[in-house]
Amino acid sequence: MSPSPRASTFCLSRRSGLFLSLLTLGSLALSQASMATAATTASAPASPVSSKPGSEKVLRYAFKVAETGFDPAKVQDLYSRLITANIFEGLYSYDYLARPFKLKPQTAAALPEHSADFKTWTVRVQPGIYFADDPAFKGKKRELTAADYVYSFKRFADPLTNSPTWDGLEELHLLGLNEYRAEVEKSKKPFNYDKPIEGLRALDRYTLQFKLAEARPRLPQTLADGSLLGAVAREVIEAYGDKSMEHPVGTGPFMLGDWRRSSLIELRRNPGYRERYYEAEPNADDAEGQAMLAQFKGRRLPMIDRVEVAIIEENQPRWLSFLNAQFDVLYTLPEDFTAQAIPGGKLAPNLAKKGMQKHTIVASDVLFTVFNMEDPVVGGFEPAQIALRRAISLATNAEREMRIARRGQAISAQSIMLPHTSGYDAEFKSENGDYDPQRARALLDLYGFVDRDGDGWRERPDGSPLVLESLTTPESFQRQIDEIWSKSLAQIGLQVKFKSAKWPENLKSLRAGKFQIWSLGSSASTPDGQDALGFFYSPRIGGQNYARFNLPAMDRLYEQTNGLPDGPERDAVFLAAKRLGVAYAPYRARGHRIITDLAQPWVSGYRRPAFALDWWQYVDIDNNKRP
Repeated sequence: MSPSPRASTFCLSRRSGLFLSLLTLGSLALSQASMATAATTASAPASPVSSKPGSEKVLRYAFKVAETGFDPAKVQDLYSRLITANIFEGLYSYDYLARPFKLKPQTAAALPEHSADFKTWTVRVQPGIYFADDPAFKGKKRELTAADYVYSFKRFADPLTNSPTWDGLEELHLLGLNEYRAEVEKSKKPFNYDKPIEGLRALDRYTLQFKLAEARPRLPQTLADGSLLGAVAREVIEAYGDKSMEHPVGTGPFMLGDWRRSSLIELRRNPGYRERYYEAEPNADDAEGQAMLAQFKGRRLPMIDRVEVAIIEENQPRWLSFLNAQFDVLYTLPEDFTAQAIPGGKLAPNLAKKGMQKHTIVASDVLFTVFNMEDPVVGGFEPAQIALRRAISLATNAEREMRIARRGQAISAQSIMLPHTSGYDAEFKSENGDYDPQRARALLDLYGFVDRDGDGWRERPDGSPLVLESLTTPESFQRQIDEIWSKSLAQIGLQVKFKSAKWPENLKSLRAGKFQIWSLGSSASTPDGQDALGFFYSPRIGGQNYARFNLPAMDRLYEQTNGLPDGPERDAVFLAAKRLGVAYAPYRARGHRIITDLAQPWVSGYRRPAFALDWWQYVDIDNNKRP
């Protein structure tokens, strides 16, 4: 789920329910006096780095939201996953330059073999891959084996891990794994990692076999997210216990260096990383991709020595720090500065003169409002409650949000499905994309939500007060979006109050079902649209099903799409699910972002991947061009 929504935008990115990511947007304006202070503060966390020719190559940029930790089985926010994706490695990954996507082996020796019914999959792990050195290995070099993936996957099923992304692995229906988890939960006994599981076996040191109860044609896409399904070593987890979020040890190109929580995260090149070289397969007509391939083909990865990530939640100091060359990449241009940076969609002349680079994509994400279906005010399946949610949706002026708050950097959303994924259709239109206050008022009147006391606000059909409550976060950019939304609802006589907290607190409330409304965003980590349907799937309540939506008809559609191969039959099921989602309105999809990243002239090779997060190893820094 990848973890940006109304503003406290929360980006949830997942694949088969596994991949949740969150992100929060920043602010708008500081006084002129505070701007210099903000810029100074922004740069304070990072250690000084030499920029002299020949010195180490350091990539520096900033996160909008603080990390939570770095244990793949425990993380769910986008920013922590950006770190784990560069420390841990999955069996597969995505070609860095291929558009559309192309899977390729990461730690696997080749693409997997599978049975005709897509229920048995066999993967061979490359020999000679080693975990980064760590005291947990007691001075020995530790080779990656098939058993490490068996152990890593079992950790998601262990109730003690309390993995927020277990639901995605659960849906693979690995023979025996779900049943064993249920047994452990019932008996309260410790999870036995040595117990053989029929559907998850190491056939020998390097051969891994998955056996599934149901067809899963897109299993390799699930295995391609190293940020969550990267291999961990049992010795490391047992050595650090409940401190596993602080001690990530993987086989990837980087390892955790200095870490000042919520301030600075440093990753260093893994000195024991195996020999990997830049290879990619851009399309023949992809001029940019072909140029990158020509420049970097055969270069050993990673090409940089360190990465320094600061945490700057507000937009303006993050923007100013980039302009002052304190950061090398501005990962997602804040909407507040669209006019200054890319007027008319083109790089501003002053930035172009400096040699800065612009990279713009329509993101595979969706901004949406979620209603708690268990809430007595906005939840439920009674006609009046459905009418209330639909009225709120019709009164939501998403176009104004996209145009004013987001400075035109988003396109309208007609459903929860994400661009560039299966199930998304740019031609699909629905009530979800309508802004119609008149129809919203008519719905409320029809179902008894009227103003009985003449104070300008509607009451519930039983005469009790009707006050909506939405979670929010304190950033100034979020306040812009909240204001647009509250004014839209006021026009139809609905009053909304905001409950402000930092996003970790709001996330806890969301997962516990202790909220009424919140605005979030979902970002895809794979090309499979199955992810988005997970927002409606009842077994994911408490996980990716934030609305706590429980409708057997939708569950059946979800399960159909999960087992069908891509094609017209699956597309038809997606269409039925989209229509059902719009009818019951547990979510109001508002838009899909247009994302622009900026890079300094001394950065080369940067191109935001469509789904992968491990792009650091593919960029280079030219210290001779640093100011």
